[in-house]
Amino acid sequence: MTEEILVNVTPPETRVAIIENGVVQEVIVERTKKRGIVGNIYKGKVCRVLPGMQAAFVDAGLERAAFLHASDITSSADNANISDLVQTGSPIIVQVVKDPLGSKGARLTTHLSIPSRYLVFLPADNSIGVSQKIEDEEERTRLRKALELFVRNSELTGGFIARTAAEGVDEMALRADMLFLARLWESISDKFQKAGTQELVHSDLPLALRALRDMTGTDVEKIRIDSRATYEKAVEFAGKFIPEIRERIEYYPGERPIFELYGVEDEIQKGLQRKVELKSGGYLIIDQTEAMTTVDVNTGAYVGHRTLEETIFKTNLEAAQTICRQLRLRNLGGIIIIDFIDMTDDEHKRQVMRALEKCLARDHAKTQITEVSTLGLVEMTRKRTRESLGQVLCESCPCCNGRGTQKTAETTCYEIFREILRESRQFDVESLLILASQEVVDLLLDEESGSLVELEQFIGKSIRLQAEQLYTQEQYDIVLL
Repeated sequence: MTEEILVNVTPPETRVAIIENGVVQEVIVERTKKRGIVGNIYKGKVCRVLPGMQAAFVDAGLERAAFLHASDITSSADNANISDLVQTGSPIIVQVVKDPLGSKGARLTTHLSIPSRYLVFLPADNSIGVSQKIEDEEERTRLRKALELFVRNSELTGGFIARTAAEGVDEMALRADMLFLARLWESISDKFQKAGTQELVHSDLPLALRALRDMTGTDVEKIRIDSRATYEKAVEFAGKFIPEIRERIEYYPGERPIFELYGVEDEIQKGLQRKVELKSGGYLIIDQTEAMTTVDVNTGAYVGHRTLEETIFKTNLEAAQTICRQLRLRNLGGIIIIDFIDMTDDEHKRQVMRALEKCLARDHAKTQITEVSTLGLVEMTRKRTRESLGQVLCESCPCCNGRGTQKTAETTCYEIFREILRESRQFDVESLLILASQEVVDLLLDEESGSLVELEQFIGKSIRLQAEQLYTQEQYDIVLL
């Protein structure tokens, strides 16, 4: 599998796209005014303790108070009470594990972790671990022994976890990473001692450099950057911390925008739509709500060439691969319910599930998946640390307030009739003026004209209509004259 990383930089925002075998798999957007804060470390102040929720709210200088659960607080005792762990007004060093989402504040932890290219440093832990994605037992043993030996010889405090990128890396590179992390932690500790409360102590790298650190595996052939300044920073960063990828970084000077050249812009637009077309003629409907995301699979125009069961199986198989890609592209997290088309053949069910699991194995985010339930649904979770693509690029529709639907012109007409009856009884006026959208006015003058005449006769007052171009189909006003 070939992989490329594209970095598009403009002053207001940076965008990163991951291309696998020529197909866009992920898009990450970071805006200068709203930079993600996951990984940032703050010196905060406990502003409220909630024993009933076993949680506390911490003022870290962010827009909203951040949430800290008892399970996310470092403690020597198991199941310790939140009131014993923190007190209102006390300073505390915390790290953001989830960006603010919607109306919710950021999620915090005191289990600090500082990543580098090959390792993750755990200041409050003394254990040595290896990423679960490294499956070779000999390699896992080699990495564990190498880390344990260097920690012992260098008398380092804290724990280390070997990341997936550490697979096959020599011991000298691992030791250089460990020393870098130890020096970085000393600097952070010093800043914490000197900082006031509600102050940022350590921030993670900007998106372009994070992409180099976290996303550049052995499969990545090229990293193309369309900004000369960012390219130079990336080359300098890679030369210092990731020398093996330095030669793979390229500056893209072309006149045609890099995202347009690779079709990323089109995929972003498709990633904001509910309906996703399948090549076979079937389609998916993806709905993201506050509680969960639902994915409905439909055969659509695909009629197959053999049996109905075979048609359903092929649609579900294609849907499984497309769903995995859409989850990554849209960065959908939390609870996800997939409604595949009902299959009666158990072997078909197994093959669809294996296809889903195989595709999810390439996902950078942690996922958990269940077998097909008795209702024919597949339940899964995907770790959510930042807002989805739709949440970053879109906002709730002012016409429907995020419902995704609006009242019909007919419904609005009948609401107007009821409001006219109410106001004519309450106020003594000579006539009434209805201000409404063009669609509603057209309906009142056409199909509902008879009802409007009857209403005029009933209340004994004349009713005039006026179309307002800026009114939505649900909006109207009744002016008393």
